[in-house]
This record gives sequence, C-alpha cells and structure tokens, in this order.
Amino acid sequence: MQMTMRWFGPAEDKIPLEHIRQVPGVEGIVGALYDVPVGEVWPKDKIHALASQARDAGLKLEVIESVNIHDEIKIGSPGRDRYIANYQATIRNLAEIGIKVICYNFMPVFDWMKTDMNYVLPDGSLTMAFEKKDIDKSLEDVVKDVLDNSNGFALPGWEPERLAKVQELFAQYKDVDDDKLRENLVYFLKAIIPVCEEVGIKMAIHPDDPPYSIFGLPRVVKNRNDLDWLCNAVDSEANGITLCTGSIAEDPDNNVYDILAEFTRRKRIHFAHVRNIKIIKDKDFYESAHLSQYGSLDMFKVMKALHDNGFDGYIRPDHGRFIWGETGRPGYGLYDRALGVTYLLGLWEALEKQH
Repeated sequence: MQMTMRWFGPAEDKIPLEHIRQVPGVEGIVGALYDVPVGEVWPKDKIHALASQARDAGLKLEVIESVNIHDEIKIGSPGRDRYIANYQATIRNLAEIGIKVICYNFMPVFDWMKTDMNYVLPDGSLTMAFEKKDIDKSLEDVVKDVLDNSNGFALPGWEPERLAKVQELFAQYKDVDDDKLRENLVYFLKAIIPVCEEVGIKMAIHPDDPPYSIFGLPRVVKNRNDLDWLCNAVDSEANGITLCTGSIAEDPDNNVYDILAEFTRRKRIHFAHVRNIKIIKDKDFYESAHLSQYGSLDMFKVMKALHDNGFDGYIRPDHGRFIWGETGRPGYGLYDRALGVTYLLGLWEALEKQH
C-alpha cells in the first residue's frame, strides 16, 4: 500500500510539495495537467515537467487523476474516435514517466456534485455538503452557486467555459440513458485497455458522485452490481476501480465494507479514496473528519476490508475540512488531509501488527 496526496500543480495549488513531503508516511503525489483542454493529447514536455517537480521534492508520481473524458465519448458522437485516439496517445505518454494508474470517471455533465462548498460544522470547521433541496433550482443557478463558492480556485470537472452553456450540454445528452452510457463506456474501454496492457498502466474508474441520478442524468457506476458489470464487460486487470468510500457511501443502501472486500480480493481496486461522510437524513450528507466517531462510516472496517483482502495499490485521504483558519480549494486544505493520512496509517499499522 502506498500513501499519496493529491496535488494540483504549482499554478493551481497553494500547498507546496515541500509541505506535502513533511506529512509522515506520504510517499507520492497524485497529479494531473489542468491547462490541457479536455480531449487533447497531454504533451510530453508538460508531463515530464510534472514528474520532475515531484521527483525534485523527493516524491513519487505514479497516479494521475484525472485524464478527463471528452463529452463526445460519453455521448457516443461520431467524433469520439478522434478523442479516443488522443486518449490512447496520452496513455502512452504517461507510461514513459512511470505512471501506473489513471483515475477517471464517466459521469455526464458534472464530474461530481456538492451543494455547499463551505458548510459550517459545530466545531467551526468548514466542509462540503450535499442537500437535495439545493438542486431544486435552475441548472444555471446550481452551476453559479458551486463556481461562486470555489474560493477562487478552478474545480476539475467544472470548467466554467464548458458549463457556461450547460443547457446545450444537457441537450446533447437527451438521448443517452443508462444503457447507452454503458455502451459508450464499453466502446471506450475496449479501445484503450489493450494500450494499457501493452504499456503497464491500469485504468481505475471513480464511482458516480452522487451514486444515483440527479437532473435526470444517467448513472452507471453506482453500486456493487455496476462494478461487477464493469469488471466483466472488459475482463482485464487493467480495467479497474478507484474505490471512493465517500462516494459509494452517499447511497446508504451500499455496503461499503463488502464492496471493498470483494473487489480488493478480485484485484480490481487499484486506487482508494478514503474519506468519511455523515448522513444527515435520507441521502443528504456532509464530509466529516476522517475518524469513525465523526461520520457514518467505520474507518477501521474500511481499512480492514482493504488490508485483509490483500490491497497493494495506492491510497489517499480524500477531502478534508478547513481547520485552524486555513483557506484554499474546497476539500483540499493541507491540515485536515494530513490528519487523515496519520489516522489511516495508524489503522493500517495496527492491522499489520495483528497478523
């Protein structure tokens, strides 16, 4: 198991690599390029520059999150093959610098959804939350609320220029239901997985966030059965999962621990995003501190499911609260994520020493 932290690059992240390096137990960063338009090939020079920055700070760069997928691929438009070819080229370029895992998602329009980027907890810390009542408004208002509360930072999957025409984007998906989206995902995977096998990279799909339909949009990575379908549709270890405990747990019907155990055993979880959430009511929730007592998940059981079933992939604490006066990109302050790292590694050490 290799502990990592996400880093958005020198232009997009206020946290320097020197500070990440000082978090005990963190071996590497999870990076990406954010100045390359979605669908275009990631240039080798920019990839190598990112790798050099990590290496110079004494950190590994073996996971990329994300090489976002162009809407034409998700929709199944006639132009998708060009974008798939670009994706194949990016995979080859990333393999040259030693990338082992690419985290991605296949969610239409929005890569994730929260309705409050600065939800105030009783202790005064700030976190992100989702309440269904706050999406009962126009699409433009929902987009504006998220972007206006990003604290001035770009949000991956929420590119303002793309979402400026959100109604047009929705119209492009009008004929895409769950079945069609599945077909388009399989078409994409059948094209790229052979390239991944050739160069030694594993794809790891992130669950839908939230794992149920909103705004009438299709969803295909919601639960255990969807993950089983995905693994069987293109039966290769290179076709794997980023198991995000927070996203899967947003639907209380999902048994997070059983899902973790099964797909770890099947060697399909290549990357784990480990965070806790607190269900407020129904499916409304906020992102809590990592410790079990603050959320709805038993984090010891989460780590035990990974450990006891042979998890040997990459892991990162997922979103953190803003504490101790810190500000920045919502979900990605340094302090609370560092506390999450320490807590998760402590649980892992205890599990190791029990055996």
